[in-house]
Amino acid sequence: MTGFQPTKDDITSLQQVVTDYAYALDVLDQYDHQVLEIRDTTPDGLYKITYEEAMWAIQGLRDKFGGSALFGNEKDESFQGSLAAIYQTFDGNFVYPGIEEKAANLLYFVVKNHSFSDGNKRIAAFLFVWFLQKNNILYHTDGSKRIADNALVAITLMIAESKPEEKEMMVKVVVSLVNLKN
Repeated sequence: MTGFQPTKDDITSLQQVVTDYAYALDVLDQYDHQVLEIRDTTPDGLYKITYEEAMWAIQGLRDKFGGSALFGNEKDESFQGSLAAIYQTFDGNFVYPGIEEKAANLLYFVVKNHSFSDGNKRIAAFLFVWFLQKNNILYHTDGSKRIADNALVAITLMIAESKPEEKEMMVKVVVSLVNLKN
């Protein structure tokens, strides 16, 4: 590299950005090398989402934001399966042990199963953040959101566009965005 001579302000600015976004850059590096792991999650909470409560919440979402007459209308029983799947156990242990992992899988299953005639992505994103909120981890202790609106949109669309064989990595990315490091 010739011709560019960084100033002290350039160096300070670069160091600040790298420091401020070190976690995000590390997650991207782990993703690129396919070594991203689920860690720093909250142990399973006391709140368990039920089908009846979820359908009530979806109706509330439709009432608040409008939508077509088809919004939230189930096409089949796959939504019940999505809810049950996050509480699966194997050999007496949860397959998805942490709250963040359950939430990420709920988001994934609702987006990918297309259980509703209309609103799958909106419903999935809503249930994801509502589940985090019901488990008291959606907000930091200072009241700020653990996940920004734009990040919620991005991860929901990322999942919608992903291939089924990418499920595990998609869930790991989502968990990395809402775990205790955030």
